[in-house]
Amino acid sequence: MPPFAAVQCVEGPRHTRGTPPNVVETDPRTWLELATGTLTWSEAEAAGRITASGNRADLAPHLPLLRMA
Repeated sequence: MPPFAAVQCVEGPRHTRGTPPNVVETDPRTWLELATGTLTWSEAEAAGRITASGNRADLAPHLPLLRMA
């Protein structure tokens, strides 16, 4: 139900039912800050702004998605 979504954003095992093995949860603002590089993964994790479980749930190598000029 909008504004919430679930996506598979990195290559890996496909999962269709139940709780998947690698889950990241955050609010929209935090995700936008991570995606644009105004917040780092470690800063968000330390501040409790994300929860990540599973050995493939660390998205730090894939962030930021956009580089601010």
